[in-house]
Formats: sequence, structure tokens, C-alpha cells
Amino acid sequence: MTNERGYSRLAWPVCALTMALTACLVALSVANGSRLEDLTFSIVVVSISVVGGLISSRQPSSVVGWLFLGSAFCFAAYAFAGEYVVYGSLPLARTMAVVSASTEGVGAVLIFILLPLYFPNGRLVSPRWRPVAWFTIGSTLATIALFAVSPGEAVRGTGIPNPLGVEALRPYADIYDPVLFVVYIAEIFAAAASLVVRFRRSVGEERQQIKWFTFAASFIPVWFVTNQPVEDAFPNLFSMMDALVIAGVPVAAGIAILKHRLYDIDVVINKTLVYGALTASLVGVYLGSVVSLQYVFGSLAGGDSQLAIVASTLVIAALFVPLRRRIQNFIDRRFYRNKYDAAKTLEAFSAKSRNETSLDSLSENLTTVVEDTLRPSHTSLWLKPGDPDRRATNLASPRPGDPGTRRSPPG
Repeated sequence: MTNERGYSRLAWPVCALTMALTACLVALSVANGSRLEDLTFSIVVVSISVVGGLISSRQPSSVVGWLFLGSAFCFAAYAFAGEYVVYGSLPLARTMAVVSASTEGVGAVLIFILLPLYFPNGRLVSPRWRPVAWFTIGSTLATIALFAVSPGEAVRGTGIPNPLGVEALRPYADIYDPVLFVVYIAEIFAAAASLVVRFRRSVGEERQQIKWFTFAASFIPVWFVTNQPVEDAFPNLFSMMDALVIAGVPVAAGIAILKHRLYDIDVVINKTLVYGALTASLVGVYLGSVVSLQYVFGSLAGGDSQLAIVASTLVIAALFVPLRRRIQNFIDRRFYRNKYDAAKTLEAFSAKSRNETSLDSLSENLTTVVEDTLRPSHTSLWLKPGDPDRRATNLASPRPGDPGTRRSPPG
């Protein structure tokens, strides 16, 4: 207990140190004339650091919070060291050059490889994954040592050499780069596989935590594939959105670990799928209708016509509600089949029982609906003792291997 209290007190000082490094990083970036995309990196560092501080202060024995804090500190230290060296004419510039050269990628290893291995409870999914964790740690330490003495640039794209670089190691460094890339990819896939195995074995609360994490993380590859038009048209907006998409991962992980509105994730996923598909469909319809109607009106009237835009807008307004309903039904059938079937069963029961007068039929229909929707291991229905036709119906759920259905005697 004493150790945990000491660790929890250490969380916020580490977070504060990371924040201070980030503030100095922003100041040096501005002094060095960095672009906006270089400054928005601080949003990611701040989000990771704050989430790490919250988790580590409340659950100091869990490695998850410390991985967040460690990755934020490594990101901030690496970027700050690079800007420090670029600024020039500052004390300890050689030391900072070595820090910049040796710590590249360390923060990414902590948050993209080790974190999925230990998320959400701070333990590996099973002892079989221990070699993966130790191999990741060992390869990272070896990479830090090699990069510290590797010849080449201390800060990428600046031409500033590594002051500790040993020229004799250049052939080995050239070989190690592609090997390191393959190792990183293999470790990322192993970490993702670990998370999949954990999800398949998890139930209840832990499953919801993994959903939060993977839901936010799934936006990153989607964003990387589709962000090129945004970058070309609106570079400043792209930089901000890029930082927010990445920062969403630690925020979602923090919600999962701290269990804030944990079970809302199914609603969030459902609405994201619905409105994401709806937006993509409406954009496609709008662009297609604008192009086709411009061609038609241009052929009839000559030149561009605003009627195409007006007509396309009216088409989108008319399609919004029916298209949203159809997409919602499709997603419910495809991804939320149990919920969809339950809703349809209840709807059918309501319509059937509205005019039902037989108590026996109504009782049997009700127990059937409960079985079909809730899937209980046992279902019982007792009627009010004062009723002359009371019945007690005891049904066993149709599980695989069960001998059949039991009914209790009347009365």
C-alpha cells in the first residue's frame, strides 16, 4: 500500500515534467520557424500525458498508465531535443543531439506495441505472451544503444551529425534499418493479435474497455488512407485533424480504464457506423447528381447552371430520412443481429397479443418471447394466486444438449 501511494504521488510530477518539456518544445519550434503541423504534435503529447497521469494516480499498480506517461515523456524529450539542437548556440547541444538520435521511435514502441499487450488490466493475456513483451523491450534497448553511436543525422532532415557516431558502424547501421522496420511491423502485429485474443476471451466490463480502445484506434488507418484530399486542400485543417485523430486513442483508453460511461460504446459505434455510411452515401449522391445535372442543364441552356446545385440539394434533403432508416436497419441486421431480432420479436408479440383472449396462449407466447430475446437459462411465469385459471409455467431454455422442456404442474 505504501509503494502504491508513492507511485501515485509520482504520476503527476512526471506529467508536469512532460508538460514543461512540451511548452519548451512549442517555444523552440516557434523560434525555429516550424510549421503548424510541427506544433500540433503537442496536442498528442498533452493528451497522452494527461491520460497517463489520471490512470497512474488512480491505479498506480497498473502498467497501463505508466506506459502512457512513459510514451508521452519520450515523445516530448525526442522532439524537444531535436528543436534544441536545431536552435543552436545553447549549452549541452551535443548531449541533446545524442538524445535526439537515440530516442527516435521509443515513444511509439511504448504506446503502439507494449500498451496493446497490457491493455486494459495491466497484465498480459497469458504467460505465453511474455516472450513477445521481453523481445520488444530488448530490441528497443538494443536500438537505443545502436542509434546512440550510429553515424548519420542527429535530427532528421537537418544535416546535423550525431556527435557520438562511429563511422566504422555505418555498414551495420545500413543493414539494421530494414531489419528494424521488419521487427517493428512483426511486433505491432503480435500486439494486435494479443488484443484480439484478449477480446475473444473477455466478457462484460473488460470487453467494453477493449471496444473503446479499438474503436478509437480504428480511425487512424481510415484517416491515413483518406486524408490526402484534406491535406492538399486545407493543410492547416489537416494538421489539426491529424493530431485530434491520434489524440483520440489515449482519450478513449482513459475512458475505458476509468470506466466513465463505459457501456455507451455500443451506442457510439452504432451511430458512427450509421452516420458515417449516411454521410458517404449522401456525398456520393450529391456529387453524382451535380455532375449529371450540370451536364443536362448545360446541354439544354448552355454554360453552367445553378439549377443543378439546387436540385441536388433538394434530392439530398428528400433522401436523408429514408436513407438513414435503411442504413440503420442494415447495420442492425449485420452487426447487431441479436438486438435486431429481439426488437422484431417483441414487435411481433405486441401485435399478436393485442387481440389475444386465451390466458394459456398468452402465457406460452410470453415465455417464448423471453426465451428468444433474453436467452435465460431458466424462465418461470407465475400468475396471481387469486385468479381461478392461474398457471405456473416452468420452461428450461433450449440449450444444446438439454434433454428437453420441463413444465411444472398447474396450481
